Amino acid sequence: MDSPHDALIGNLKEHSVLRDEDSAEIRRLSFTSREFAPDVDFIRQGDRPEAAALVVSGMVARYHLLRGGRRQYLSFHIAGDLPDAQGLFLERMDHALCAIGRAIVAFIPHRELLRAFERSPSVGLAFWRETLRDAAIFREAITNNSARPMATRMAHLFCELFYRARVSKLNKGNRCSIPLTLVQLGEALGMGIATVNRTLQQLRATGAADFRDGELLVVKWRELQDLGDFDPTYLHCKKQRLL
Repeated sequence: MDSPHDALIGNLKEHSVLRDEDSAEIRRLSFTSREFAPDVDFIRQGDRPEAAALVVSGMVARYHLLRGGRRQYLSFHIAGDLPDAQGLFLERMDHALCAIGRAIVAFIPHRELLRAFERSPSVGLAFWRETLRDAAIFREAITNNSARPMATRMAHLFCELFYRARVSKLNKGNRCSIPLTLVQLGEALGMGIATVNRTLQQLRATGAADFRDGELLVVKWRELQDLGDFDPTYLHCKKQRLL
């Protein structure tokens, strides 16, 4: 497991160029780390944020809480992600964040981040790009859940999570951990549990991939990518030129 500083620097370098002095600035940030059990919230809708959350290990989810206690999962985040960087500029959080499986999350005081941005504008730009990538993932999720057939919808989500795990070197060959229950998978994709089971059977029948007990096995990446209509361009895993 990487240190919080290493996890953050590694993630920002997926889409931004960081000079040595930028990395040194990030290493000056202080963190308070906590381990969370599955399904435990660490940010709730309506909170007034004072620190940014950084995923150190495991997976976390952003969600909206619906009437009756149901959840609509909006996005999933892995080690190195800053799932609530928007909180730097919001008075109150309009969504919640919870652990998916066991997760370790580090909290960076907002005041330290804002000072770091003043000292190192390149770091501020990298954080900004992180929020823009989040927005791109949101847009893709809206398209996925509203316009794609069920099997394509599920394959697309699996492609996204596997691709991001591979970029961050969190996969183990053609396997990666996605500690979702079938109920949570349905709440992410807008499917009832019966539809989730039926769609998983369709996916297995293609021979492209399988998902069991919180682990995704990708057998034929190209076939899964075609099935999911997956183009990773929206993930913006490309370094940008310095200003």
